[in-house]
Amino acid sequence: MDTKEYSNGEITILWKAEKCIHSGICVKTLPKVYNPKDRPWIKPENATSEELIAQVSKCPSGALSIK
Repeated sequence: MDTKEYSNGEITILWKAEKCIHSGICVKTLPKVYNPKDRPWIKPENATSEELIAQVSKCPSGALSIK
């Protein structure tokens, strides 16, 4: 399974596209970080590490994790 990594310098978000079925939750929770129209679509530098950890922990599909 292909995993992409996005870092803010403190933590790294791991994203598994094949598992992602609820990206709307990410966009609604942290719209400055998640924008499916942009490339890359995840910009972790636009939130604090604490905000990112809290949001990733709510990922219902398990497509997001923290490294």
